[in-house]
Amino acid sequence: MITIQVNDRQVLDMLGELARKCSNFKPVMKEIGQDLVVSTKARFASATGPDGVKWEANSQVTIDRFLGLHITNYRKDGSIIPNRNLKKDGSLSKQGAARAGAKNPLTGETKTLQSTINYQLDGNSSVRIGSPKVYAAMQQFGGTKAQWPHLWGDIPARPFLGVSAADKASILDIIGNYLVGE
Repeated sequence: MITIQVNDRQVLDMLGELARKCSNFKPVMKEIGQDLVVSTKARFASATGPDGVKWEANSQVTIDRFLGLHITNYRKDGSIIPNRNLKKDGSLSKQGAARAGAKNPLTGETKTLQSTINYQLDGNSSVRIGSPKVYAAMQQFGGTKAQWPHLWGDIPARPFLGVSAADKASILDIIGNYLVGE
């Protein structure tokens, strides 16, 4: 489990004010959790971390594997199924070039990592955002082939979890709305 704590004074002050006025934080935490799930999933489309830094591009090996350039698939009769990402001469087809150009880091065919981002209430006063995927931490912090021998190369850190400036503003708005309603 990855833990990222918000230690922003403005957020903590507003939460303190809310604590003085409200005994049940669960609705606030639930709304914050839902909001952070949406913003975290959006990072996969922009390939940008919560700090605003673009993720390192995919390596050529990753793109080649994504396009299936080193895989030969066979029909039941033993004949080869053509790779639609390649022309007959072995160069990239228009489809292959389009797929390669649109391939964002951390986003595969199934979009499994981003689709498993969720929130979980942790008691009455906090919320956790994350993914149950075992490789989520490696994608967040990076890893080397020495640490993970099954990888085809080193993986750079591509932080997708965290609180951006826009997230902070949203959290303050959510808490503010509850303060006004109390």
